[in-house]
Amino acid sequence: MVSNVALYILRRSINAVITLILLLLLLFILLHTIVRTPVGLAKIICGNPHCSNSAIDNIIKTQGLANPLYVQFLTYINNVFHGNLGIDTLYKPLPELTVLSRFLPITLELVITGSIIGVLIGIYTGAIAAANRNKVQDYAVKVVYLTTWSSPIFLVGFVAQLIFAYWLNLLPATEIANPFLSTPHVITGAPLIDSLLDGDFTYFYSVCQHLVLPALAIAVAGFGITTRLTRASMIDALDRDYVKLAYMKGLSKNKVVWGTAFRNALIPIITLVALTFAFAVGGAVIIEDVFSYYGMGYFTVQAIYNFDYNAILAVTLIVGIAVILANLVADLLYAVADPRVRLT
Repeated sequence: MVSNVALYILRRSINAVITLILLLLLLFILLHTIVRTPVGLAKIICGNPHCSNSAIDNIIKTQGLANPLYVQFLTYINNVFHGNLGIDTLYKPLPELTVLSRFLPITLELVITGSIIGVLIGIYTGAIAAANRNKVQDYAVKVVYLTTWSSPIFLVGFVAQLIFAYWLNLLPATEIANPFLSTPHVITGAPLIDSLLDGDFTYFYSVCQHLVLPALAIAVAGFGITTRLTRASMIDALDRDYVKLAYMKGLSKNKVVWGTAFRNALIPIITLVALTFAFAVGGAVIIEDVFSYYGMGYFTVQAIYNFDYNAILAVTLIVGIAVILANLVADLLYAVADPRVRLT
């Protein structure tokens, strides 16, 4: 059994690495399709439209931009696996990885929080809808998740701002925290964790307040797919013979739904968690701009406005790696939940 588990993990890890290399190949092809000459690539790397000819020649020589494409691609892969994503144009001469390390923890904090809330809401509403199939609760859940699921994520963010920040005045509309508070020492880069580790509970409370609306917007915009799959899985589980046997034994409806049917219906939902995370990462780009939440999404928008190709490629790569890792974790969790997949 141990060998089967090890082989399963090895296969999934190899698949993740192959997917990452294919992503790098796609980015490489896109870049060389947009910019076909070594001089054009050198100007992008330089980050200055008025870069001198001597500087361009130096970049071409040092970066090997005149080499054959396959040599450039192998160099690109080598640089990526060594953490070299180039020099950022806007924050020059800082490396892209250094700049991203400032923004990425903020986005991860937002995305993870929003994903967890969305998954919990989706699972709960899906189970409620399945347990009350073709009843008022079922139809109500359908209306809610179809409405939110079909709405653009920026619209969900604006509505959340309008209701909770401006009408009810319950939560702040923008920023990561109160700008008049002193920031805690940077330990992880995530303001919620850093303020907690630093013992600055005033800043921690402020971060929590500012985190609610953007995380809720991500959760509300993405929980519908989890609801739909949970409902379908639960309906399938509730029609099984072992559920009918549980009712015959005299178990209550809550015990049958949450203790018997839900546990078996949870297996296909685990895989969906990766898709929810991927959706949240993409949605964070828009949500951070709506809420002036200065994470990687805000950084991406600024990079697009300023035609910072190095930053755009680096962000695309980071998001791709995050999705690949999320799918890898989902595969491993799926194997834990259902031991039968270890043999396949």
